[in-house]
Amino acid sequence: MATHRTIELIAPSGYPHDPNAIQLALKRLRAQGHHVENIGATQRRYQRFAGTDGERAAELNRLADPSRELPDIVLAVRGGYGAVRILHGLDYAGLQRRLRDQPIAFVGHSDFTALQLALLAQAGVTTFGGPMLAVDFGAETVSDFTMKHFWHALTSDTYTISGTLPQAQTVDVKGTLWGGNLAVLASLVGSPYMPPVEGGILFVEDVNEQPFRIERLIYQLHLAGILERQQALVFGDFSGGNPFDYDNGYDLHAMIEQVRSVIGIPVVTGLPFGHIPDMVTLPVGAQAHLVAGAHGFKLTVSGHPVLG
Repeated sequence: MATHRTIELIAPSGYPHDPNAIQLALKRLRAQGHHVENIGATQRRYQRFAGTDGERAAELNRLADPSRELPDIVLAVRGGYGAVRILHGLDYAGLQRRLRDQPIAFVGHSDFTALQLALLAQAGVTTFGGPMLAVDFGAETVSDFTMKHFWHALTSDTYTISGTLPQAQTVDVKGTLWGGNLAVLASLVGSPYMPPVEGGILFVEDVNEQPFRIERLIYQLHLAGILERQQALVFGDFSGGNPFDYDNGYDLHAMIEQVRSVIGIPVVTGLPFGHIPDMVTLPVGAQAHLVAGAHGFKLTVSGHPVLG
């Protein structure tokens, strides 16, 4: 990580509500020797968004301009909501010509999932589910775990993520790794921005969603025929959705067992990805090999953009 990188900020969703976190993140990145561009993305506000739809779309479309030098990393400022509003305004053909097969890392998660899936579906561009400027780089205490996995993912041709949580099913599958925030992913069903992945390994996460809401979103993917075309479903973190008394024993575990019984593909749990301090970085659109069983799981990824 000693290499100094050019990091271009984008704010395709909500505006950052904690200026101190932004300043802290910028200070840290600069102290590491990185050059941070487009700081203005952290200061725009329009209603609850980080600028108008046009401003936020133009920010991404600039990356299709062949006269501009590409950054090493395109880093989302934060999530929230709003990316879906700009999907129709993106220059996918231009972005594909400029970005596909280039060593550039688009990084973010949460609402950023909408952009990641759209870029994969419309332009064949692989991105990364990973930390964002405000919440992760600007945290009071930065997670060493998150940063180690982030830089390792962006600079390694192949890397493996391991978990020790015993799995209920034995799994050994290979396929395209894709996914992200469950609510955002489900909202794209039936749209041209849902990647037509066949034989993939789908990972999902969400925050502050009750178990029944998570189940309903998964049923949406199941009933739409998306899950049956995958090799496995991998659960990331689903924190914040505490069950109600009314649930009467129906909790996250019960929900997962119900899902497991109906979707017809293996379910793996315990992936450290989502709205959590200690998170891994996952390529969306790369190749992966998932092995799981009583010992836990190993997810090996390759074929993603790698920074030189």
